[in-house]
Amino acid sequence: MLAIGSDKSGYPLKEAIKGYLLEQKIDYIEIGTMDINKPVPFYKVAPEAAALLRNDNVDRAILICGTGMGMSQVANKFKGIRAACVESVFAAKLCRAVNDSNVLCMGGWITAAEMGVEMVKEFLSTGFTEGLEEWRKDFLRSAKEEVRMIEVGIYGE
Repeated sequence: MLAIGSDKSGYPLKEAIKGYLLEQKIDYIEIGTMDINKPVPFYKVAPEAAALLRNDNVDRAILICGTGMGMSQVANKFKGIRAACVESVFAAKLCRAVNDSNVLCMGGWITAAEMGVEMVKEFLSTGFTEGLEEWRKDFLRSAKEEVRMIEVGIYGE
């Protein structure tokens, strides 16, 4: 299950991505701005996505605001969230393969609909360490655990 949310600036891109998700029969929970005339600000959408992830209601999330940066900054305030603000298909793939990101953030002012859909395809189809050399896989698994321990030091278990 996937969460997808936006503020007013990300609404058109979110609608395009929803079309792709529906076409592919990918289940999602929609949050945030669902009516362009009733906007929900990014700083309220990102915490809702974080809660859905933390409570295991969804496996990943896609968040879209004007630049993607606001959503990313707010989402990353929450334990266990690994949000990546990306502007290319390559970055969307590597945020999963290298960083095991569970939240893809994009900018509605920056990313065209077709590009956004391609980024989502990579984000959803790439696994952690997929396609990497064995030594790099070992390094990244260790790095992920080190980062988790940093979180434990900040937030506790």
